[in-house]
Amino acid sequence: MIDLHCHILPGLDDGALDMTDSVAMARQAEQDGIAVVCATPHVRHDHAVEIEEIASRVAAVQQELDEQGVSVRVTPGGELAQTEADSLTDEQLHLVALGGAGGWVLLEPAPGPITSDLDDLVDRLAGKGMGCVIAHPERHAGADFEERLRELASRGCLIQWTAEFVAQGIADDLVLRMASDGLVHLLGSDAHSSLAGRPVRLASGFERLASVCTPARMIWMTDEAPQAILRAEPVTPLP
Repeated sequence: MIDLHCHILPGLDDGALDMTDSVAMARQAEQDGIAVVCATPHVRHDHAVEIEEIASRVAAVQQELDEQGVSVRVTPGGELAQTEADSLTDEQLHLVALGGAGGWVLLEPAPGPITSDLDDLVDRLAGKGMGCVIAHPERHAGADFEERLRELASRGCLIQWTAEFVAQGIADDLVLRMASDGLVHLLGSDAHSSLAGRPVRLASGFERLASVCTPARMIWMTDEAPQAILRAEPVTPLP
């Protein structure tokens, strides 16, 4: 499995407190069967993240993991706030893209329900050659929530739900219906620390999705689509 949404870099945003915390988060990932973690620090007005430093910070974490025998691979990326996206240069967009490869960006919707402003931003980013992964839609539900997600999907966006939210849902909840309708494309841990909050785990969320998704779709969600994203390649249609 590949976790495309994790605040594993130490002392940078509201994620891992220090390198010890980062290593502990990687060990959580390893125990869950996650092979790759994409570091996605907040690129947002309330966090002083220097985009140009992300790659070197990832390299420092990777070196520590290698020295401690943790098998997880960490790749660069970022969680780009909708409110900040237009202020980035093309070079910065490339650096903050998932995998650092310049193809796909993890986009955090503005606070509140999703609106057509997000559609417009997705179109502008597409004009720059960037695909969009929409982070934690469950936090941005409004009266027209499903319609908004369908519109984003029609524009080529991939919808990434939070794994813990999916895992803790009820048997006939909204997420399973959305998954049946093809509006659940990816899961991310959105973990911030090993000490509290959401763990770096995806397996339990995918286990629930397996009750309504075909094996081919599960392989697409857990491996094929994330791999393509990290390589900055087009993602094949959802099976």
